[in-house]
Amino acid sequence: MTVTVIENQWILLPDGRRLAARIWLPEGAEPAPAILEYLPYRKRDGTAPRDATTHPVFAAEGYACVRVDIAGTGDSEGRFDDEYSEQELSDGEAVLGWIASQPWCNGRIGMIGISWGGFNGLQLAHRRPPALKAVVSVASTVDRYADDIHYMGGCLLSDNMNWGSQMFAYLTRPADPELRPDWREDWLQRLEEVPFSAADWLRHAVRDAFWKHGSVCEDWSAIQAPVLAITGWADAYVNAPPALAANLQVPAKALIGPWEHRYGHISKLEASDFHGEVLRWFGRWLKQEETGAESLPDYRTFMLEHFNPEATNGPRKGRWIAEAEWPSPNVQPQVRHLVPGGFAAAPAEGRAVVDTPAHAGAAGGYFCPGMRIDNELPGDQAADDALSLCFDSAPLEAPLELLGRARLKIAFSADKPVAQLVARLCDVSPEGVSQRISYRPLNLTHHASHETPEALVPGQLYEAEIMLNECAHRLREGHTLRLALSTSYWPIVWPAPERAQVRLDLARCSLVLPVRQAGRETDPVPPGPARDFPQLAAEELRAPAGTARQSVGADGRAALDTFDDYGKARNPDHGLVAGSHVRMHYSIHPEDPASARFEAVWQFTFERGSWQVAIETENRMTCDAQNFYLWRKLRATEGAEGAEVLSRVWQEVIPRGLL
Repeated sequence: MTVTVIENQWILLPDGRRLAARIWLPEGAEPAPAILEYLPYRKRDGTAPRDATTHPVFAAEGYACVRVDIAGTGDSEGRFDDEYSEQELSDGEAVLGWIASQPWCNGRIGMIGISWGGFNGLQLAHRRPPALKAVVSVASTVDRYADDIHYMGGCLLSDNMNWGSQMFAYLTRPADPELRPDWREDWLQRLEEVPFSAADWLRHAVRDAFWKHGSVCEDWSAIQAPVLAITGWADAYVNAPPALAANLQVPAKALIGPWEHRYGHISKLEASDFHGEVLRWFGRWLKQEETGAESLPDYRTFMLEHFNPEATNGPRKGRWIAEAEWPSPNVQPQVRHLVPGGFAAAPAEGRAVVDTPAHAGAAGGYFCPGMRIDNELPGDQAADDALSLCFDSAPLEAPLELLGRARLKIAFSADKPVAQLVARLCDVSPEGVSQRISYRPLNLTHHASHETPEALVPGQLYEAEIMLNECAHRLREGHTLRLALSTSYWPIVWPAPERAQVRLDLARCSLVLPVRQAGRETDPVPPGPARDFPQLAAEELRAPAGTARQSVGADGRAALDTFDDYGKARNPDHGLVAGSHVRMHYSIHPEDPASARFEAVWQFTFERGSWQVAIETENRMTCDAQNFYLWRKLRATEGAEGAEVLSRVWQEVIPRGLL
């Protein structure tokens, strides 16, 4: 089918602001169902290569596809305020209404997106706009506090600052002068008013109203549009698909493959037929065709097995399985009680101490693989295991399949008012290679509540539960199941202010495993291999490249330095040349958690003919026992000579509280 592309279409909002959209229309005079993707990542350059692989395919199948820049980003007017804000979502409702009113749309709309677009697709469905009839949500969350890039288990993730630094860089980019004659005035305003997002998020250290806004788990019944929820086991966002399948009161299906933070057809780990999954879902709910979407198993997933884990991209080992319904009667809890060094069928007296150097976690990989060039994945956990308190099973006499979320129940005391405990499940081969199955930290001051944490009384006994992240993993005969506990997990988790000892009363500690009964197979209907898809024929002027290096300095600090050059290319559709790269630095002294340090330097360049701009942003976060210190700098230049447009520094000091 022939596809017509509208390079830019202005969508007028009720208050007079205009949002910029790119539209792909299928051939024919009949109105068609529409698919919306709504992002702050710039349709003109940022997501243009990815958009070229998806929307033309869907349009050729009879859908009107619309890709919209969120207000204050890309070419859209207005000011960006925050992720998933009331402005963003109310604007989204207006966009859906505008699409439904167009002569080329039949009034039935689906939303699609990964990460940000996966989030706001669910959030808009939660508001029940009448035209939104179905959602494909990839790598998203149902709880913005529990499962996003800011906090996990009440612990601060270092990616709160990392992501804040990335958004700082993203939000300083100008609109395209070809579309916005007022681009320079608008750009200067963007530069002057760019939010200090990392600091804003850090001020909300508990699960307050800020995080409940946009968390669809607050009312599952509000979502009335059928949802296909997709993610990959190498992604950070693994908990939402099973939660949606279990809790939504409308058709909802979960699909988790071996992928990283990417659409499945462009995965570097195992490219799969993402297009087919989307077309089957939207075919059923937008075109009302009999595609079989509603008859799919509730939960399809790739059950991983042990392979030699490395940080570099490579194929996963495992098989596709499915559960007809979720939660499944095929998955039953199996309790293993903790005893010194291992597990037992019944509780037994014993004590254990967890006391970890601050650099434990170096084998954990990048928090959200798929966002860097490479060198992102968790490696062999043996070095981190050696720094942790480990509980090992005997070598398995038969395979063990885990599907769901393991739960660790603990009785503990600590010698400091603030302490963390990080739990990891690992599959250890007979050769001693340890592969991470799942993990989860807990800020122990949150042992009773993420809304009202309390400082720990040193020596007092408490109880808590850590619900580890979702997993699907088959341990082979002869392998060992390991539970590794640590009081730090750097650089994924920002450390507690002081090195703490956590004492466990083992008689009251147990691990509850989600054990799947093997042999009760449902036809998994796995995605096939990726089909052929179009790609943007960009002119590559600088090839992408990436490196990562771990080192120990003369002062004993353990450091991780990464460099990702995302390349430089000319877009053939409009001639814009865009390039970017980022350097990141993490470091910490093993004996001093308050020595934690993060730095990032982003650079973007844009040009077309004689028009040239460049933006460099620097970011730094450090801490002591009382405060976090956030610093950032922006320098923007214009023209071939690099004339300075703006240079500015911002600083914030934020009390740690119970972080």
